[in-house]
Amino acid sequence: MKNILPTFEYELEILRGGEIVIAGVDEVGRGALAGPIVAAAVVFENYQKLRPKLRGIRDSKTLTAKQREEFDKIIKSFATDFAFGQAMPYEIDKHGIGAANILAFKRALDGLTNCDFALIDGRRFRGFEYGYRCLIKGDSKSISIAAASIIAKVFRDSLMAKLHKEFEIYNFAKNFGYGTKYH
Repeated sequence: MKNILPTFEYELEILRGGEIVIAGVDEVGRGALAGPIVAAAVVFENYQKLRPKLRGIRDSKTLTAKQREEFDKIIKSFATDFAFGQAMPYEIDKHGIGAANILAFKRALDGLTNCDFALIDGRRFRGFEYGYRCLIKGDSKSISIAAASIIAKVFRDSLMAKLHKEFEIYNFAKNFGYGTKYH
C-alpha cells in the first residue's frame, strides 16, 4: 500500500470561506519520559504555489533525522510565520499531560504574529480565541500540520541534545528523553 502524503486540502477548504490566516499546529514529546512537550505553529500562504516546493513533507515520525533537518530549513524558508510553545515537566506534573499539551499549543499560537484559524493535530482542543479544527492524525492529512510536527521535533531534539551535555548519564543525545530498551 502506497503512503499518501498530506495536502493543503483542509487549508483550501477553509479559505473558501474568505481570506484568513491559517496555522497548522502539532506537538512532540508527549510520550517522553524527560523534557518538555514542544508545540509548533506554522503559517503558509500561496498554497498552490508552495505545493511543489514542500513535496515530501509528512509526519515527522516517518522521517529520518537528516530528512527532518533538511525539511526544517525548507519549511522555515517558505513559512510566512512560525512559533514554538513549550510545557515544561513541572507543568506536565502539575496539570496533567492533556492540559500541558493544550498549554504548549496555546503558547505556540500566541507566538504567531497573526492567526485567524488553527488546524490542530489531535482529538480536541480548547481555549483558542479564533476558529479551529482538530484532525486526528492531522500530520498525515495537512501539510501545515506535518510541517509543524517537523519543526517541533527538530527544536525539541536540539533542546534534548543540549541537556545531554549537562546530564550525560541519561543519554539524551540519543534517546531525546524517550524510553528505550536501555532503560
